[in-house]
Parts: sequence; C-alpha cells; structure tokens
Amino acid sequence: MSKRISYKVEGDVQGVNYRSWAAGEAKKLNVTGYAKNANDGTVVGEAQGDASALDKFVQHLNMGPPAASVNKVDQKEIETKSGDSGFERRGIRATALSKQSATHILRSLNSTISASSAARPTFICLQAQCTAPRRRQFSSSRPALIKDFFPPPDAPNIRITEPAWAHPVYTYEQMEAVKVEHRNASNWSDYAAISAMRVLRWGLDLVTGYRHDKGHALDSITGRPKTLMTERKWLIRFVFLESVAGVPGMVAGMLRHLHSMRRMKRDNGWIESLLEESYNERMHLLTFLKLVEPGWFMRLMVLGAQGVFFNAMFVSYLISPRTCHRFVGYLEEEAVLTYTRAINDLDAGKLPKFEQMQAPDIAVKYWNMPEGHRTMRDLLLYVRADESKHREVNHTLGNLDQKNDPNPYVSTYKDEGKPHPVKDIKYQRPTGWEREEVIGTK
Repeated sequence: MSKRISYKVEGDVQGVNYRSWAAGEAKKLNVTGYAKNANDGTVVGEAQGDASALDKFVQHLNMGPPAASVNKVDQKEIETKSGDSGFERRGIRATALSKQSATHILRSLNSTISASSAARPTFICLQAQCTAPRRRQFSSSRPALIKDFFPPPDAPNIRITEPAWAHPVYTYEQMEAVKVEHRNASNWSDYAAISAMRVLRWGLDLVTGYRHDKGHALDSITGRPKTLMTERKWLIRFVFLESVAGVPGMVAGMLRHLHSMRRMKRDNGWIESLLEESYNERMHLLTFLKLVEPGWFMRLMVLGAQGVFFNAMFVSYLISPRTCHRFVGYLEEEAVLTYTRAINDLDAGKLPKFEQMQAPDIAVKYWNMPEGHRTMRDLLLYVRADESKHREVNHTLGNLDQKNDPNPYVSTYKDEGKPHPVKDIKYQRPTGWEREEVIGTK
C-alpha cells in the first residue's frame, strides 16, 4: 500500500552531498518525492512509496552519507499525491541564510578551491568563528559515498552464482568468545615475522589515518562519546586492510601449486586452505565496498601496497614459508584487534551511523546471517571471527613441516571427539596448534 511522508533531517547535512545521496537511495527503493535544503541548516522533503520501502528510506536518511552527521530524522504521514515522476533534488530558496547554512556553503567552496590549488590549502571561516579543523580527504573530487559500488552482472539466463567455498556456520556464542591474543616470538624466524608485521602496521595506520581513541569524553551537542575514528574512517581502514590481507593466501597457494607440479607430488591439502583464505578476505573487501566507495588516494595506496606486498610475499615465501605463515598469523592478530576496537566503539555509542546500518545482501548470503542478526555489529562479529580463524590457521601452519606434513584443517582424525583443528571456530586456538598436538609423535 502506497503512503507519503514529510521528513526533516537535522545535523551536519548541508554541503555534504546529502540531497544527491538521498535521491540515489530513493531511486533504488522506487520512492518518489524530493529533498531540499532549508534555511535553518536542515534537509526537508517528502517521500512516497510502499510502506516497507519508505521504512527503509527513513532508515537510510538516519545513516546519511559518510561525510554527513545526522542527529535525528522527524517524519509524519501526509496525504498521498499523484504526478511525481521521480525523486528530485531541489535547491535552497534565495532568502537569507542561517549561519549554519552559510558555514556549510563556505566550507564546500573552500574544499573546491583547495582541491584545484597547488599551494598549501587554506580555510575560509566566518567572522568571529574559529578556524575549521583539518580533515584527511581520500578523494579530491568528492567524499566516499554509500552506494551500490558494483552492480550484478547482466546475465538473464543465470539465476544465482553460489560461492566457490561455502562459509562454515558460526554461533553467536562462538563469535562473542573471540579474544585478542598474541603468540610470543621464540626464534629468529618469529622475530623477523613480527618486525615485518610492525612495519606494515605502521604503514597501514599512516595511510588510513588511524588513531586509537582511549577517551570517553562526551560531545556537548549530541551527548555521545567523542571519537577520533568516524564511521567513514573505519570503513576506509577496513577496505585497505582487506585489500592487503587477500594477498598472502593467493601467493602461497600459487607457489605451492607450482611447487607440487614441479615435484610431481601431492601438496597434502595446503593449497585448498590457502586459496579459501584468500577468497574469504576478498569477500570481506566486496562486502565493505557495498558500504563505501574509496577515493582516488585510497585506490592509489591499494595499488601501490598490492604491488609491493605481492612481490615481497612472493620472494619471502620462496625463501622461508614458515616465516611467511608466522607473519600472516601476526598480521591477523592485528586484524582481530582492529575489529574488536571497532565493535567496542560501536557498543560505546561512538558510531551512531553504524547503529542504524544493516549488513548488505552480499554479506547476508555469504555468511547466511539469520533474521534479526543482520546489523553492522553482527557483520563485524562475523568478519572478526574469520580473522581469528586465519590467525589460528597461519600460526598452526607455521608450526608444521612445510614440505611433508598434511594440512590439519582438511584432515580426518582418528578421535573426532578430541579437540583438533577444524574449519569453523568450534575449537579456538588463537596462538595456533603445536605440531605434536595435530600430527602426533612416534
């Protein structure tokens, strides 16, 4: 049944591409109406469509694009109208602007000027107003937007393409039980691995602008805890992290595949797990790309990081596969820490947009997320659980004989009732299984 609502969006919603973003979301949901800037700094409008579509549209209005900050959305049902041809983005009336509206317009003009200038950017401020804070921008053209980043392929005869590897089932008790753990270095190989990981972590923090916020001070306007990491910064960090994390498994699997053919011997099941790990990391990336579009700077950093990282892993794995697996184990420790901190920020109320967001369809299908458990927090729990599994797998593989031992994660054990390596997280061993536990001793 069709209905119509009027709405008002309060917060930092002018000069941040909010109306264009709202029009795009309305088009996806087949909602008609309009959005326009009001003189008081808000965005107002009307929307008409099916009741379920309007509910989703209002949910999107509460989220807003990453560059916006929505405080609240007021709505009320009004009489339906006919004649709407689509969803319009209307301009502001030529009347006196409020101070907030003028601020947003000046900031928008300033960002355009600074993007085209080769000199050091300057900031335009209103009289009697302090200088605007500087923010790292990952795109000189426009901020990253929540959008449908990659549409489905045009294949009328194909109904669905199933994942190459079905994801194991996790329970919520298992995912909540994932903890931040660290395996202590015990030899030169471990120390080399952890040193390389720390260099990579430093570069990752630098590129993504990551700063861990330990404080709990409240914002005087919203009443929520202040944070240095916004939703957009977290998403950019996730995208960069997953674009790098998908490299080691593919490199190791490729080299072991070629090695197996050269030796004309079986690989004892290692290739499968390594490629599956790389596939899983790519699914993480595709999921986050449904939530944010990286700008040119992040694309350039990903291109450079993959070029350097791929070749470094290629050479390193030829020299010492054991060190490489230990390195990935330490890298996955940092991934678990990253997602744990994001979940903690969300639980502390520092990420209000994440509280309103739902997991994209690609995530729901891949993880088979149950009804009622498809929020952004649920998504982060699934991703963190995957990273914890990669942490365990690589630490375990780093403990084995690289040429002769079978892959314990695709093996069948004589005593299945005894805890042993499995593909899911039923038996969690954050620092990896020791060789004697899984292979046994003579």
